[in-house]
Amino acid sequence: MKYALYYWPMIQGRGEYVRLALEDAGAAYDDAARHGGGMSAMMRMMEAKKGTPPFAPPFLKAGKLVIAQTANILLYLGSRHGLAPKAEAGKLWLHQLQLTVADFVLEIHDTHHPLGPSLYYEDQRAPAKKRTEEFWKERVPKYLGYFEGLMEQGGSAYITGRRASYVDLSLFQLVAGLRYAFPRRMKAFEREVPRLVELHDRVAARPNIKAYLASDRRIPFNEQGIFRRYKELDG
Repeated sequence: MKYALYYWPMIQGRGEYVRLALEDAGAAYDDAARHGGGMSAMMRMMEAKKGTPPFAPPFLKAGKLVIAQTANILLYLGSRHGLAPKAEAGKLWLHQLQLTVADFVLEIHDTHHPLGPSLYYEDQRAPAKKRTEEFWKERVPKYLGYFEGLMEQGGSAYITGRRASYVDLSLFQLVAGLRYAFPRRMKAFEREVPRLVELHDRVAARPNIKAYLASDRRIPFNEQGIFRRYKELDG
């Protein structure tokens, strides 16, 4: 099966977590909105008046299925491409962890848009600075500390054992994104999460991920996505 991934063509965003899973699995997929009439097709699918239209991208077309929401897509892909445990309990645990990643991603976005996405960053600079201070003081230690603790408790190469899962790929993206958006703050914080840093490096060295990162399929970080670099927010 060749999948079609629908997501905004100019940013990594939430679609990147799906791209990483597809790339690591070596799955055939079309990043549909990045060429031809893909954007128009994406909008038509969201505006459909029947069936099960997705609310927003990313969504994945797999045969006749259209699956939306990042964690939901990864739940589907994980069991089909060896990126999740086979037992139901393991699948649910991994899905739970991915939902926790999703919560953290929202808080990362809110560092630069604390008053909402409809306003420009320039319209909320003071609240953004205040939100970012609280984010690094309270939220980063809470979230990354949680995942660091799981790595320490498990004592394995990956979050659920010796085999990589889609959550490991997502944790790689969190570290990479925070390094881009907050290089000074993240450099100082990394000593608190050495196992997550090692996990990032381990994922980056996986053959399919390494090839993806070096290709033009990997959209560069930029100031339109979730991870945005604003010097005044980096301490």
